[in-house]
Amino acid sequence: MTIQTSLQLFTIKDQLEADLEGTLSAVAARGFTAVEPYDFVRRAEPLAAALSAAGLTAPSGHAFLASESFVNPDGSGTTIPVPTPDVVFAAARVLGMDTVIDPYTEPARWESVAQIEETALLLNEAAEIGATVGVRVGYHNHAHELEAVFDGVTGLEVLAGLLDERVVLEVDLYWVARGGVDPVALLQRLGDRVIAVHAKDGTLDPALAGAYPPADQVAAGEGSVPLVESIAAAPALELAIVEFDHYEGDLFDAIERSRVFLDEKVAG
Repeated sequence: MTIQTSLQLFTIKDQLEADLEGTLSAVAARGFTAVEPYDFVRRAEPLAAALSAAGLTAPSGHAFLASESFVNPDGSGTTIPVPTPDVVFAAARVLGMDTVIDPYTEPARWESVAQIEETALLLNEAAEIGATVGVRVGYHNHAHELEAVFDGVTGLEVLAGLLDERVVLEVDLYWVARGGVDPVALLQRLGDRVIAVHAKDGTLDPALAGAYPPADQVAAGEGSVPLVESIAAAPALELAIVEFDHYEGDLFDAIERSRVFLDEKVAG
């Protein structure tokens, strides 16, 4: 199966808010043909128009499906309501998106197997709704799903075992490594469930990686995360997605270097 390189648009969130059309054109100029939108429901129509103008597609996107309210990127909760799954899927269809991935749930919901069962139930219910309109449902991890361990099994793997076969996983390789788990071995265990990865790299230096946003992230192939080996361990992989939570240098240069590395090493 061909692996397509994409860009998670959260990477350039500030630039998108300032200039949607110009920023997406700049992404295309860096050699990308696909992107992964976030927070797309509120701007589905203008985003679809801007993507089309830039020659970009959005095969996947992030939206909360198993949470009633918005969860901050650092994992802290809010009382801000999020759109219901049917509203999310309607926006996804406007964008030509066939996979909607829940970006994460609060760390406090990973303290027991019963809590994970509830998350699985919500994702399975969302998948049932999505199937009626041709949209696939997935889940994306941060570190806390790997740091939670039950009888020697990571929380993410507990979740995977409870999911409907239609629900897929998008594994963030950086956060897996940050969670203290070998991403290669994890992907081998998860097998065909994984259809996408965030091919995110970092030095994993504890002095830089401990806070949010982490300060250790680097272009793909320039850090300590075994990206190529991990991707090789995922037999059903469709998307290798570039993402930075934070980067101090020239961000567009870093995303282009990441794309070149992935195109040369794993795409196709």
